[in-house]
This record gives sequence, structure tokens and C-alpha cells, in this order.
Amino acid sequence: MTTQTVTDKKTILVIEDDAAMSQLIQLYLEHEGYEAVVAPDGHAGIDLAHSRDPSLIILDMMLPGIDGSEVCRVLRMDSDVPVIMVTARVDEEERLAGLDLGADDYVTKPFSPRELMARVRAVLRRTARELGNEEQQSGIITAGPYAIDLDARTVQVSGEDLTLTPTEYRLLVMFLQSNRRTLNRMHIIGNVIGYDYDGFDRTVDTHISNLRRKLERATGGERHLKTVYGVGYRFEVA
Repeated sequence: MTTQTVTDKKTILVIEDDAAMSQLIQLYLEHEGYEAVVAPDGHAGIDLAHSRDPSLIILDMMLPGIDGSEVCRVLRMDSDVPVIMVTARVDEEERLAGLDLGADDYVTKPFSPRELMARVRAVLRRTARELGNEEQQSGIITAGPYAIDLDARTVQVSGEDLTLTPTEYRLLVMFLQSNRRTLNRMHIIGNVIGYDYDGFDRTVDTHISNLRRKLERATGGERHLKTVYGVGYRFEVA
């Protein structure tokens, strides 16, 4: 395992009600050089997320009081902090529903702590790349009814605010900047999710499907984000 210097130590918030599991995750995080903060339930987790401003949150979906889905929804109201959800559910649709709420990745119990650490590193690397790219981008992107303020990270459709998850926002920026070009899945992974992402292809498709649904609802049914079968996706607006 690698360690970090004190000057760049990142805080990871673990929201987990299983004491033995949270202690194990905390041990591995601290061995990796992170500062680990633990919350035993959703309410405490939300409070610590606001007070400690963590670099990443590891969120168990099955929590007492309010479950992980509600915690993620509340966090996404005012924060883009990366979230890795931990779930015991084996049904793919249930896991994808968590991504729809704004989670960045997930692991399924039982899992290897080393696998979780690898995902933590991958998500943090991706976040660092995004921050670097954002520093190089400013201004407003417009196309048809769409307007993205890159400085404020806000999206409007026909003058109305549109709420997107962080991944959906990055996808829309990419599609507007590539208007009328067909993009394959590898291009999307490389530019939005990262080549160190080791999830399954269905996850990429789900993020895009969720984005498409929101755009069609905002435009009254117009389909600007199109599937090019066997190739990828194309965003096309006058």
C-alpha cells in the first residue's frame, strides 16, 4: 500500500452502521494515508459531511433511520463530493438506482478492502483530473435551448434550471462541446469517467439514459441525445 504526506492527506467520511465493518475500512484508509471519519447512521453522516467537507464519502445503503439513498439525495442537493456506495443488494437495477441518485461508484458486500481502496484511489484521481480541467474552462456553453455556466456549474434549458448529478453534468458538457459528433463508449469513459474505471458497460449506458430522460422532460419530449447503434451516442441540436 502507498501512503501520502501529511500536507496532502485527504479526509474520507465512512457512513456505516456496522461497527466492525467501519473499523476495518477505517484501518485500511488510515494505512493508505487518508484521514478517516466515521458516522454510524445517516443523520450523523449528513452532519459530518457538512462540517468536515470530506474529499470522498463511502456510504452504506442499508442504514438505520434514513437509508443511504436518502442520504445521497440530501448530499446531492448542495454538494458534488464523490460518493462510493456500499450495498448488499445483488440486483443490478437496485445498484443502478443508486447511480441515478448521484453516486460515483459502488461496491457490493462482501467485498475485499483492497478492492475498496482501489476504487477510492480511482475516484479521487478522476476528481483531481476534473478539477484540473475545470480550471482551464470558463464561460458559458450554449446550443439550442441549452446553456451551461462552467464557472457556476449550472445548467439551464430554455431559461429553466435543470438539476443533474455530477456525472450527468460532465456528460452534458462533453456532448454540447461535441455537438453533432458521434462518440463511442471508450471516448466517453476516457473523458468523463476515466480509463481507470472498472465498472461495467451498463453503468455508462444508465448514466446516459438518465441524462436523456431529464433532457427530454425539460424540452417537452425533444430527443437531442441519440443512440447510434453499434457505435455510440450523438448529441444533435441546431
